[in-house]
Amino acid sequence: MDDTTLDQALTRALGAQVQARTPLHGGDLSDVTRLDLSDGRRVVLKTGPVAGVEARMLDALQAAGAPVPQVLWATDTAFVMTYLPTAPATPTHWQALGHALRALHDHRPEDAPYGWPEDYAFGAVTIPAAPISARREGTWPDFWAEARLAADLSALPADIARRIEALCPRLPDMLPRDPGPGLLHGDLWQGNLHFGPDGAAHLIDPACCHGDGEVDLAMLHLFGQPGPGFNAAYGPLAPGWQTRRPLYQLWPALVHLRLFGSGYRGLVERLLTASGA
Repeated sequence: MDDTTLDQALTRALGAQVQARTPLHGGDLSDVTRLDLSDGRRVVLKTGPVAGVEARMLDALQAAGAPVPQVLWATDTAFVMTYLPTAPATPTHWQALGHALRALHDHRPEDAPYGWPEDYAFGAVTIPAAPISARREGTWPDFWAEARLAADLSALPADIARRIEALCPRLPDMLPRDPGPGLLHGDLWQGNLHFGPDGAAHLIDPACCHGDGEVDLAMLHLFGQPGPGFNAAYGPLAPGWQTRRPLYQLWPALVHLRLFGSGYRGLVERLLTASGA
């Protein structure tokens, strides 16, 4: 869709004309632009090859009651969402995030398989939907092995791939067979949290998945620590979470190794060792 056609579609969908554009920081998948409209509103436009998948993820999160920007219009390659002002993080924000995440992870549709209906990506790294065998078996350890840790062993250094191959058959003894298909954000690091002046903590840039809620928590703790009040607001974790956390952190560490190179090799090796591999 060229710029003229896009502007015409936006005018029809939003009932106002675009008067100004301001580029915003985006990820590896989409271009992000703030639009100032003729009726005084500000909205955010994201364009990219899988923008429609992200829009559907945001819709699913909103339907589950999660605090996310509202999708106002979407196609397969572009969508518009509400613009959210920012504010410095406070304990109130972190407490709100803890409560919101617990509610999100407790949202467990009975008929939802582990994974997601559509493939997605972290940059050049594909995030596959659940493979056929994991869908057939319906177990969470099978999904975590086949659709995450061992999804593309050929893209990893040979020695690391061998360690993962040896680890995956042990996952049924290390992860719960059926933790319930909780709705996960899927890429929950602090850069994907948006703190507002009203004390709300919004989730942005999802990579949704149905699975164990501890996956989101592991990611949130991988490159930093959530602020004061978060852990108490989220509530207690199931026994053994300390053992499971490196297994869940291993997936985003592998993604970083593939995207950004050998600087993340040490992190991957530490997490493999912590997982007993």
